[in-house]
Amino acid sequence: MYHYTLASLNHKSFRRLQEIYTQIGCRTEIVDRRRKAAWVQAILIHQSSQLEKIADTTEVKAKVENATDTKLDAETEVKELTTVEISSFDYEIYADSKLIASITHDDNHLTQRWVVMINNKEVYRAATQMLCHRYICIHYKDGSLPVQEQEATPHTTENRIMAHIFNECQKYGFEILDDGISQNDVKLGEVGCTNGNWWVKKGSSGQQQYSNSVFDAVRRLCPSQTSLAAEPTPESLQYRSLEQLSSMELQRLLDAEVADCEQLLDLSFDELTSEGWERLRGYEPHLELVAA
Repeated sequence: MYHYTLASLNHKSFRRLQEIYTQIGCRTEIVDRRRKAAWVQAILIHQSSQLEKIADTTEVKAKVENATDTKLDAETEVKELTTVEISSFDYEIYADSKLIASITHDDNHLTQRWVVMINNKEVYRAATQMLCHRYICIHYKDGSLPVQEQEATPHTTENRIMAHIFNECQKYGFEILDDGISQNDVKLGEVGCTNGNWWVKKGSSGQQQYSNSVFDAVRRLCPSQTSLAAEPTPESLQYRSLEQLSSMELQRLLDAEVADCEQLLDLSFDELTSEGWERLRGYEPHLELVAA
């Protein structure tokens, strides 16, 4: 089971804490829902109770003991699984630095939106990310989990992390050097992932700050006082989840949508496409009140 620490929870956003509370099926009562600390405490209490239940469940013990008895060699002993959070909706599960499965989110499904993927194929679906993680753990231990095909040149966990960082830096026109991430010969900082937790160091301060994902970590290196040369366009922003958008990016996306709809209003009926009609159906113009 994926275990959230107090440190990692304290660095999550308020909305992310609410999602985790729902995903793990937490039922612990929150006295003051306006306080972030109350959500963190509820999640930790729920995790503690779940660990006790698992420890006392004879069924889980029997599966682990049976898997141990059927091992023909000590080399097949179950290794510790590591979860790397790529984003709020994408996770990768590793055993001894080898990718064994991934967990992703399917917005098109009504109830079971979390999916376990192996070799780019769906093998299991559940209502929460925690249930998918538990499925991977159980079936990996008893040897029934499909084997993830490794690439011709295997990627270590570190190489995959660097690949994710490189892809995000390309979106902003950042350059990855030996001493960190730079733009126009100016060092912006560093981004990394330790034990599944993404972090960022701004400039040369050396102060490490936790982030929700690689998207959030790289975005926090953007200079606040200047506009980026490779600033994301509204077209690219619409493919990101709301959690990955800053308040400024969200406002730009909304402004672009309003501008597009207002242009559609100037067209005649014959010039409107079916897509244009659909966009106008959901458009609500903002009216300004003028004093007489």
